[in-house]
Amino acid sequence: MPETWITPEMQALIGREYGTPRRSLPIETSDIRRWAAAIYWPEPPPRLFWDAAYAASTSHGGIVAPEEFNPFAWFTEDGPNVPSSFEGSVRAMGIEEAFDVEGPATNAIMNGGIELRHGVRMRPGDVITSGLTKLADYRERETRLGLMLFTMTETPWTNQNGEMVRISRSTLIRY
Repeated sequence: MPETWITPEMQALIGREYGTPRRSLPIETSDIRRWAAAIYWPEPPPRLFWDAAYAASTSHGGIVAPEEFNPFAWFTEDGPNVPSSFEGSVRAMGIEEAFDVEGPATNAIMNGGIELRHGVRMRPGDVITSGLTKLADYRERETRLGLMLFTMTETPWTNQNGEMVRISRSTLIRY
């Protein structure tokens, strides 16, 4: 069992960005309504997400998307958001390979969760950009399965006005 998975080359990656920015298609009111209906099922969604007259009377001044709305779920401006293959993807290999740095010789990889920090609400007509992903930090912890490596990344989303919509902080666990 290694004393640490984190090499000096990996440590030097902290703060660096990788990936390709994505842009959504313009958000349609019907996209918001369908998303809200799906996530609140079997209960009716809050009126803020489907009733234009009601939403106009709120502090939001109109229909807004639920905070968990994902404008990249099905299509981006480049077409369907379906990977052609996971072979060679960052998800399959680990983040270090995106920088041509050898990753740790771990045997297992899993999703450690996602934290979201929300900014302005998404609205009909917004075009959202998912920016480059930043390798935010590495941490390690000894567990009953051995030494685990926790890799944290952050991906910002902004609207067409450059306002922060969401920052997604993901954790990748390897051991």
